[in-house]
Amino acid sequence: TDSIRNAVHASTSAGEYMNEQGFFFSDEFTPTAAFNNCTCAIIKPHIIHDGLAGEVIDMILQEGFEISSMEMFNLDKPTAEEFFEVYKGVLPEFVGMIEHMTSGPCIVMEVRQENAVRSFRDLCGPMDPEIANNLRPNTIRAKFGTSRVINAIHCTDLEEDGSLENEYFFSIQQAQRN
Repeated sequence: TDSIRNAVHASTSAGEYMNEQGFFFSDEFTPTAAFNNCTCAIIKPHIIHDGLAGEVIDMILQEGFEISSMEMFNLDKPTAEEFFEVYKGVLPEFVGMIEHMTSGPCIVMEVRQENAVRSFRDLCGPMDPEIANNLRPNTIRAKFGTSRVINAIHCTDLEEDGSLENEYFFSIQQAQRN
């Protein structure tokens, strides 16, 4: 409509293109994960597929959490099995969980706050959305989950695992990509 809102930008020369493309497609971005006072949150594929990720993120921010790092991942089966290995033989839904986590993209976030693991688990609610609906209806899993597998979000279980789970994605997995 005018010189500022002109819908499209194009570089005026090859040299300008080389300079400008670095703004958007550079591998030089430094990770923003802090790996302290944190928990790991993974928005599951069905939430992204249904276009609800923004609503989940809004709930997290409205509760006073800081999202210090966020990235979309497409997990393959070996990566999902490695990350969720602690649940193998413990959760009867393990196979279904791996299938779901590899069914589409997920959003991994480092979420920070004092007592991040405990307070974020409170916001997520019980793993089973039916229980969450009855006991904690204002939680993420109560609002967005449909089953123990398709329950909207993963959150860290133990205080000592918050930074470890974030390092898995924001250090180890990022290093393997590069």
